[in-house]
Amino acid sequence: MLLAAVDYYRPDSVAEAVTALVDNPGGRVLAGGQSLISILKLRAATVDLLVDVSRLEEIRSITALDDGSVRIGAGVTYDEMAHSPELMAAMPAVASIAAHTVDPQVRNRGTFGGNLCHNDPINNFPPLAVALDATMHATGPDGDREVDAAEFFTGYFSNALDRAEVLTSVTLPALNGREIGYQEIEIGEAAARAVAVVAAGNGTITEARVVLGCLAIPARRQAVEEALTGAATTLDSVAEATSGAGDGIDPLSDPDASSEYRQAMASVVAKRAVMEALGGQHE
Repeated sequence: MLLAAVDYYRPDSVAEAVTALVDNPGGRVLAGGQSLISILKLRAATVDLLVDVSRLEEIRSITALDDGSVRIGAGVTYDEMAHSPELMAAMPAVASIAAHTVDPQVRNRGTFGGNLCHNDPINNFPPLAVALDATMHATGPDGDREVDAAEFFTGYFSNALDRAEVLTSVTLPALNGREIGYQEIEIGEAAARAVAVVAAGNGTITEARVVLGCLAIPARRQAVEEALTGAATTLDSVAEATSGAGDGIDPLSDPDASSEYRQAMASVVAKRAVMEALGGQHE
């Protein structure tokens, strides 16, 4: 199906983009377009104006900060993340995740900010942002503001930005000795996904954050984190601590996988993600 007729505007700055969104209540931000254009072609949504921010240099940089954190512009593509020396030095696991996202065509067009804002349950960066306790930076008609990643995702395909706000960048805090594990079970796009951020010493886990994806909102598993903290770094110990990762979640059923299967696989991907973060080999 072809895209319905829509007005198009390419601003020269984020400020101009915000003004266009204020003046056009039916406007939407267009970045890489890998998700939005497909939705518009299917007529699952309609817009009056596409505000194309894809070429704004002010949202297309990756900066390693002095405290070890990394700020990634919302307009940075997956491919640019995968090949960024700054990101590879500070957080190689994040660069690797970007490098293995879908196919080269999408990696060259899809943007970090678009992936986060769209919040499709199959998108890989929302659970990563929550697991890392990222900070989202946005600009709107009332100026700049920050939103914690845990508060940013509000439901399927929705986020906490106001209608005329533009996500400009995301800050990933310094790892400070922690490691990232990222695991998924792919059936179709993805049936289950987990991200773990873990610190350990002397054979014991000292800190853990575990977040599940493929849900309406990335789900932090605090009970699992508590069970992991102080546990041994062995596979058996991690498996026991993550056994309840799927408790209380309510994933969707679709032609690729049932809700029951996705719930059952939550503990599997959680265990694998923790073991990857610990440097072990998942089953």
